[in-house]
Amino acid sequence: HQAICTACGAKVSYAKRLMHGKSSRISLDEDSIFEGLPNEITVGRYHSLSLLEDTLPEELKIISKSNDDGEVMAVKHNEFDVYGLQFHPESILTPDGLRIMENFLNKV
Repeated sequence: HQAICTACGAKVSYAKRLMHGKSSRISLDEDSIFEGLPNEITVGRYHSLSLLEDTLPEELKIISKSNDDGEVMAVKHNEFDVYGLQFHPESILTPDGLRIMENFLNKV
């Protein structure tokens, strides 16, 4: 997520708070990677850096934000099948993570 955003010209800085091994509720936009999921899910977060939203380039679209602190949780490229997730879908703290990974493999 951070590398994709940086490669596209966005800036990354210190997160509002450390999120190592913590869970958060996030809101999801309609997107094939989130197909079959409710509008809000719980995810596992393990990061101390985050995207500076106001530096996001036009080619990236925000598709998820944290309900807790407003941090950007997912982006997608407008032209290519490139996604970045700030949270960890493979984490035990992300109950719907397997569905997200399956959607990426099968629908994106």
